[in-house]
Amino acid sequence: MFQTRLDQTARDIQTQFDRIYADLDKLPVVQAMAHATRGGKRLRGFFVLETARLHGVAPEQAILPATAIEALHAYSLVHDDLPCMDDDDLRRGEPTVHVKWDEATAVLAGDALQAMAFELVSDPRVGSGDVRANLSLSLAKAAGAQGMVLGQALDMAAETAAQPLSLEQITMLQQGKTGALIAWSAMAGARMAQVNTGQLQKYASAVGLAFQIADDILDVTGDTATVGKATGKDANAGKATFVSHLGLDGAKRRADELVQSACDALSVYGDEAETLRQAAAFVIARQS
Repeated sequence: MFQTRLDQTARDIQTQFDRIYADLDKLPVVQAMAHATRGGKRLRGFFVLETARLHGVAPEQAILPATAIEALHAYSLVHDDLPCMDDDDLRRGEPTVHVKWDEATAVLAGDALQAMAFELVSDPRVGSGDVRANLSLSLAKAAGAQGMVLGQALDMAAETAAQPLSLEQITMLQQGKTGALIAWSAMAGARMAQVNTGQLQKYASAVGLAFQIADDILDVTGDTATVGKATGKDANAGKATFVSHLGLDGAKRRADELVQSACDALSVYGDEAETLRQAAAFVIARQS
């Protein structure tokens, strides 16, 4: 059930992107945006659509914020891959945007994708003014200096720090860099329905951290062809990670514990949340 819905999410979001790009001029920056938003698991968009379904929000409303979070995630990857950041040549098995075009185009494509995200969550089709304002404000916080950008800044600072980060510091870093957008995605459905987000926040926090631990594990155990990006970079750079602190087996155990915590948080939803439970298990079982 989970894989079927995840695959359908990917198709539906790609359809939305295709419609958007069809109305734009065929400039290099638009081609770069399309390149950056092609492929990927669409897990964040899935969380939006699935939590919307859980709260009775129509798919035609939820698809817009689902596409928005994928646009914003793509922007973060385009900028993260730049030479001034992580300097990566490969993303999702394809050349990164600055490699395929140039750095200026990559910067502008990322900027445009970020703007697109807020355009989509502000669309009147999403819901009432209060709903759209809530989604926009919470997305801004998740994406900015209280969330993803903060995590990225801490990650860059750690590369030149005199001492490796502690496990507590790594956890804080990843709650911003990776966890903030996942948390927004998993609470979007409740926000659209204007109900309490408490249990989904617990679920999202656990899933987001498990996702990053899985990434750290893949950096050690995965291969570039399967993962779709360079592996072994953290170890080669001497960066502190969950694996370096906990060991490979310890990191796997911690990820398992987090998945159990995520599933426990969904108990109030009963069987209706089974797909979200399967999504939590997928987060640590994935190979890319």
